[in-house]
Amino acid sequence: MFRLAHISDVHLGPLPDVTYRDLASKRVVGYVNWQRNRRRHHHDGIVDAIVADLKAQVPDHLAVTGDLVNLALDGEIELARLWLQTLGAPTDVSVVPGNHDAYVPGAFDKACHAWAPWMSGDGSHGPVRRTSFPYLRIRPNVALIGVSTARATAPFMASGFFREGQAERLAGILEETGKRDLFRVVMIHHPPVRGAVGQHKRLLGIGKFQKVIRQSGAELVLHGHSHLPTLHWIEGHTGMVPVVGVAAAGQAAGGLRPAAQFNLLDISGERGNWNVQLTRRGLSVPAAPPSEVSTIDLTAIAPHRALLVRS
Repeated sequence: MFRLAHISDVHLGPLPDVTYRDLASKRVVGYVNWQRNRRRHHHDGIVDAIVADLKAQVPDHLAVTGDLVNLALDGEIELARLWLQTLGAPTDVSVVPGNHDAYVPGAFDKACHAWAPWMSGDGSHGPVRRTSFPYLRIRPNVALIGVSTARATAPFMASGFFREGQAERLAGILEETGKRDLFRVVMIHHPPVRGAVGQHKRLLGIGKFQKVIRQSGAELVLHGHSHLPTLHWIEGHTGMVPVVGVAAAGQAAGGLRPAAQFNLLDISGERGNWNVQLTRRGLSVPAAPPSEVSTIDLTAIAPHRALLVRS
């Protein structure tokens, strides 16, 4: 059995000192949002409790699906690098960037440089660039495939982008790993399902992504961005593919969004007979430690292809 843990939308705080020059951009909107909302509902203590409970479950690998930071300030990116070191060795932790990690022009490149060890494919030693995605890591019989949808956008927008070049590269990786009978996990920040988030936060290229999965196949898609512990299904090459979201890892109890959680996915079996159990653990009562929220046998509840309305 391979145990894969999944967290997202950590939004590490507090913010470092911010200058007027830093705010002469889209960051002024994010700064106001932080002061009014995120500062009250996202706490390092919650992240620490979630990570401690996650490690106690002894996962074989950890997937982090983006939004490690808030405004992508240089100090935040460095703080996130130090935090990633506490999670585990780069070979045991796979990261994909989110929209907040590419908040303003230039931030994406800085994050890729700082977090390269956690965002590189097996055997890759060069710099991480936009064209480095998707990357591939193979751990026993599991293929971990990191997709990037992160790009700087206009104020009040949090869109993601999945374009033709990355679609072609993803199709190639999925086909290659499928021939090797690997369990293929695609990690992406924005949910590749229509209606999962508001229009200003949606993924542009959902149709391209779903076409790749439909033609080349995958066994599991993990995403963040919505801050919700959701489960959707999209059509794969030989069956339905679960698309699993997760509550924000730093979210306090008592807010409008679900309190912090992480996912555990226990993967066993072999091609044609995979078994996947999803366990959600997190905060349910203020001041109480994380506990099990729910357990779902994804293999048992997979919908029949004919019953799914294609998104």
